[in-house]
Amino acid sequence: MIDQDTFVPLVDLKAQYASIQGEVDEAVIRAIRRTDFILGEDVGLFETEFAAFCQAKHALGVASGTDALNVACRALDIGEGDEVIVPAFTFIATALGVTLAGGKPVFVDVDADTGLIDPTKIEAAITEKTRAIIPVHLYGQCVDLDPILAIAKKHGLAVIEDAAQAHGAEIDGKRAGSMGTMACFSFYPGKNLGAYGDGGAITTNDDEVFEKLRLLRNWGSTKKYHHETMGLNSRLDTVQAAILRIKLARLDGWNQTRREHAAAYDAALAGLPGVTLTKTNAKSVYHLYVLRMDERDAALERLQAAKLGAGLHYPFAVHQLGAYAWLGHSKGDFPVSEDWAARCLSLPIYAEMPTDAVPRAAAVLAQG
Repeated sequence: MIDQDTFVPLVDLKAQYASIQGEVDEAVIRAIRRTDFILGEDVGLFETEFAAFCQAKHALGVASGTDALNVACRALDIGEGDEVIVPAFTFIATALGVTLAGGKPVFVDVDADTGLIDPTKIEAAITEKTRAIIPVHLYGQCVDLDPILAIAKKHGLAVIEDAAQAHGAEIDGKRAGSMGTMACFSFYPGKNLGAYGDGGAITTNDDEVFEKLRLLRNWGSTKKYHHETMGLNSRLDTVQAAILRIKLARLDGWNQTRREHAAAYDAALAGLPGVTLTKTNAKSVYHLYVLRMDERDAALERLQAAKLGAGLHYPFAVHQLGAYAWLGHSKGDFPVSEDWAARCLSLPIYAEMPTDAVPRAAAVLAQG
């Protein structure tokens, strides 16, 4: 029997913590007792473990996912006058990472079925000022990078994977974080691999790029008071790294449970009038379970009234935000992105989610 009175949040961090509380508490206490709070033992261990998890040669912890994108752009010497291609439909941090480095984001539209960057739109956006492409593994999907890497090679561009939502996502046996020049991750608490505060990481297979990243995240220095370049103070906190190590060991299992919940949603929602399911041919980790819905705002209200913590990711395409009004875009410039923003609807999904959440959500959406 379905309990209609139990609130199901979009994500339940308390439930996850309860499942690992003993190990997390011990790891935090160990880190505090060592007092190696800045670039301590757990940071180095986590970087090694996370690189292996991502099938990458190197991983470098930084202070946030936004910093990861900023530092990655700076490592490519992107600055004033340089352009970087990004999808118009993503979280603002993708574009901000470019802007904070001094570059200009150039938007392209997304695929109607997946919400991922449309490779067929990329070449038309390339100019003599273009330095890089940032495909976003949105919602836990994994972009098919082969055509994008081919375009990048043809034009001499770098590819920075925005993998902030895709820890463990795969396509053709390759993991997010292993394919581009670099990849940027966020460990915001609500991510599949989330810290208990802000945090991020950059992965790369390029030794030279890695050394530049190491300089940039630590004031341009690898030796105290020897500042070789103008860097940032952007280091993953040692206590957060200790927590992330505990979670990383469980991440594949948690991701698989998310896939099972997503498959149940797909089966329950297939064919419902007004509902468009997100298509993916990759091994998504379902950071979010997002569909598109006619009369979306009314559906959101019904879900919330039914004690289901639905949300919107994201209600505006990036070119529609005031922060990027200076780029001069108008309504209709990126119609597919605008449609995703107008119709997207996120349903609760997390490893510990009660199974009755799926039929409850389907029943509510069927009322529309």
